Amino acid sequence: MGAAPSATHHRELVLGGTAESEACGRGISWARQALTDWGLIEYGLDALLITAELLSNAARHAGGIRSLDLRLEGDLLHIAVTDPSPDPPRLREHRPDSIGGHGVFLIDRLAQHWGTRPNGGGKTVWATLPIHR
Repeated sequence: MGAAPSATHHRELVLGGTAESEACGRGISWARQALTDWGLIEYGLDALLITAELLSNAARHAGGIRSLDLRLEGDLLHIAVTDPSPDPPRLREHRPDSIGGHGVFLIDRLAQHWGTRPNGGGKTVWATLPIHR
């Protein structure tokens, strides 16, 4: 049974600034469980890909992952990853033949909206995704 369309759900996973790949895997598993608990896993493949890219970018390029935040408000899923770097991610020209460098491009294509905001000397990179039920 899925979540009611007007339901609001919120979960936060604090990862403490780790840049280890283990934190990425932990965050993806945690997000998968949240979507399952909310009855959204069948709609959540794009959400899991966005989550994986946000986590990976924080671990590789921003000094680690402080936290992962998921919030469902009605039919809009908010995904946010906080890291210790104030430098925002950049959407570069997409080069399909390159190895790597596709993360922000994928987020830009899949998310309804995305952006960054300052957060405690670092930043939070967020994306919103409509959940059609």
